[in-house]
This record gives sequence, structure tokens and C-alpha cells, in this order.
Amino acid sequence: MRIVSIFAALCIVGGAAAVPARAQDDYPARPVTVIVPYAAGGPTDSIARLTAEGMGRELGKQFVVENVTGAGGTLASTRVARSDPDGYTLMVHHIGISTAPALYRKLAFDTKTAFAPIGLISDAPSTVIARPDFPANTFPELIAKIKAEKGSLTYAHAGLGASSHLCGTLFQQAIGVQMTTVPYKGNGPILTDLMGKQIDITCDQTTNTTGPIKEGKVKGYAVTANKRVAQLPDVPTSEEGGLKGFEMSTWHGIYAPAGTPDAVIAKLSAALQKTVTDPAFVDRLAKISTTAASKEDATPEALKKRLFSEIDRWSPIIKAAGQFAD
Repeated sequence: MRIVSIFAALCIVGGAAAVPARAQDDYPARPVTVIVPYAAGGPTDSIARLTAEGMGRELGKQFVVENVTGAGGTLASTRVARSDPDGYTLMVHHIGISTAPALYRKLAFDTKTAFAPIGLISDAPSTVIARPDFPANTFPELIAKIKAEKGSLTYAHAGLGASSHLCGTLFQQAIGVQMTTVPYKGNGPILTDLMGKQIDITCDQTTNTTGPIKEGKVKGYAVTANKRVAQLPDVPTSEEGGLKGFEMSTWHGIYAPAGTPDAVIAKLSAALQKTVTDPAFVDRLAKISTTAASKEDATPEALKKRLFSEIDRWSPIIKAAGQFAD
């Protein structure tokens, strides 16, 4: 009798284990939600929608983008970290996920352990730009003018953790001068006021700045990369402009909650690798001055390495700047 009971118990346990296994084999059996921590229409949203479209096509199920804004992306991150680890809730986030541990005194999650990386999606350098009538024509002249004004010039950013905030923090530390910072609620208003000569300077990803630079609506001074951007061949790198060590990019990756089965992560990563190497995807990103990740970078290992290294890089920079959020 006892043997029968033990056998029955083993069958129950074995059956329970088999259900998730079958679910993994059938994944995805229904639409997948892709959380984006920023508003619709912005660079992260655009990249997420292109990625969702491609991965959905590869896996034969719809990937639905949902924008969950607020608190510098931490509200969305918290939601994903607390979601069921079944592969049906994912998140596309940019470099801000790596700076949150230093920017926010209290987070509802541990960035290094709360997520299962799937792979890198894209990479875009930033550009230092100024209002169209700014009295400097080269990057060295811009730096000299900032130093001469001793903090009176205005620098705009789109909130703590935004690319413009991180780039500005790094730039000001690199030149040893603090400008008067002006926080905005988005990149759109910043560009409007910059073109309208209401503010002086900002630094943001090429996804946002290439158009205004090419159209002459703002002045472009330097690219924060080790080589020039194809769409902006006349804009030198920061090192060419005499400022070494001033490099940063806005990279995007896709994540699942920690604990998501390895088999599901493998399926998602394989779909991502096919997406980022699709010529149509590469071309669409290139048109917004963004580089698609390579097949090798669209892997869990590559994204984990990038995330951890960026956390280590930005923590001392942010702490030195003394810029924190509650």
C-alpha cells in the first residue's frame, strides 16, 4: 500500500514537472507583452516596436508593446521583476537600467539578479549640440566658452537617468565645469527650446539629434564615440576635438524576469539574433543613426556582461556628481 502511495506521489510530481516542460516546448502559445519604460514615440519605444515586430514574426506570435512610464524607468523595471517568469512579460530598456542602482537610493529590485538577459538590440552614440547661434564653431571653442562663462550657461536634460542627463554628467566632469542644469520632461521639448534659443547646450543620442544637426537647426560639436557617425561625417569625435575619455552610447537590451526557463530564454535569444541581422531591421535603425547589435551581441551572455560593466562604470561617476533620486 505504501509502495502504491509513493508511486502515486511520484506520478503527481512527475506530471507537475512535465506541464512546464510542455509549456516551454510550445512557447509562445499566446501573445507576449513587451514593457517599455518610456513614452510612445521616443527612441526606446521605436526600437522596442521594431524588435517586437521582428521577434513576433520569428516566433509566430504577436509581441505587444506596452508603455509603462515613470520614475526614470524604475516603475516598469519593478513590474517586470515581479512578473511571472514564464516568458510572456519582457522588457526593452536602455542604458538607464545600469545607472538606476546608483541614481536611486531605494530600488524594489536588485538590477544584477532581478532579470534574465536575452540580448543586446542596438547601440547609438551621443552628440554634444548647442543652439544655432551659439558663439563657438568647434568643439575646443565650445569647451573654452563653457569654462569662460563659469557655470552661467544652461545645460538641458530629460530627467535623471536619461541619456541627456548621463552624457551631460560625464561631459561636465570631463571638462571640470558645472553648467546650470535645466531638467525637462522629455527630449522633444529640449530640442524645441534649443532650436528656439531658450537654452544653450545639451548632449543626446544621435537617434534624436541627427535630423536637427543635418538641417542646421542646432550646432553639432562632437560625437561620443571612437569613430565618426556615417550620417554625420562632418561632426568629429570627442577625442578628435581634444577631449579623451568622453565616450558613451545609449545601448538597448531585452530582458525577462529572473527565473524564466533557459529553454524559453534560448528561443527568445534565437529570435532576437535573427531580428537584429535582418537587413530591413538594420536599415531602419541606420536611418535613425543607430547600429543594430551583432548576432554575437544578441545573446544573454553579451547583455549580462554589458549590463554589469556599465553598472560598475557609472556608479562612481554618478556618486561623484552627487545626483540622486529618492
